[in-house]
Amino acid sequence: MASIFILLLPACAASTPPREFSPGGAIVQKAILLQLQQTQSALGDSLQVKKPGVSIKDIKVKSLDPVYVSRLAAYHLQGTYKLTIKPDSQPSTQQVNEFDLYLQRQIEGKSWRLLKREVNPADSPEQWKSYLVN
Repeated sequence: MASIFILLLPACAASTPPREFSPGGAIVQKAILLQLQQTQSALGDSLQVKKPGVSIKDIKVKSLDPVYVSRLAAYHLQGTYKLTIKPDSQPSTQQVNEFDLYLQRQIEGKSWRLLKREVNPADSPEQWKSYLVN
């Protein structure tokens, strides 16, 4: 009887992570802001300009795909949001901006990480960088 359960157990394992554990809206918002800050930082450093403040709202997730990255559950999210740039003078709102994120909950379940795929030669194994979303 035990050998039957051992044989059936792998068949019960999920091939994708459960959607119930996908990130909530606050995590998605923080991840988008983190991604924007990284882009702003790189651009601001190269142009030697002060980084303006930003805020985002009206996040709409259009697709959520559970995947595994390095044998850990991750979620590929795509959608849109509105961005407000707050320079020293008049704020400017861009109506529709797209996002494409990979988010992964850490093993202990207390934090999330933003994943970015590294560009590698075609024959190299896939590599990811991760950044703490807080």
